[in-house]
Amino acid sequence: MGKDKSPSRFGQNQCGATAKFVRVPPRKARLVMDAVRGKYATEALALLKFVPNEAAREIENVLKSAVANGENGRPLDAESGRQLPPLVTENLRLVDVRVDEGPRIKRMQPRAHGRAYSILKRMCHISVILEEVAPKPKPVRAAAATRRARAAGRPAAASTLKQAESAPSPAGQAE
Repeated sequence: MGKDKSPSRFGQNQCGATAKFVRVPPRKARLVMDAVRGKYATEALALLKFVPNEAAREIENVLKSAVANGENGRPLDAESGRQLPPLVTENLRLVDVRVDEGPRIKRMQPRAHGRAYSILKRMCHISVILEEVAPKPKPVRAAAATRRARAAGRPAAASTLKQAESAPSPAGQAE
């Protein structure tokens, strides 16, 4: 008897994590979350390390948890019943990041003449979904000037042009 297991909310190449009841106002957490939305997980972690905000620490923890879930906590495959293969950490991109409002802690601040001002301590729920995509392209660096070109006083671009001119042109192309 009993209930059937609920299906995973992630796709075949997705993983994620959620932190609930985080004592950070949602508006401040959304400001940090907008900075990392759409980036690769490794880039987002590097960026969050240098954001001086309590929300950045919480988002960083959720993101690390989601990456760990992609490596270790994969669900079972429906057909074979075996665990799905781990995802490659360098290829994980933030697909869906959300900061939802949680409950508020209500406090009262005593004021003059017997009045009381209310204080709302806001909480949020942080959700991150990562997806394995094609590897990010490596940046192409410009060729540095050779030692011989530097000694001759030519810039890097001129030395590469000389090399390109001296190389034989492909057959069939008119100049």
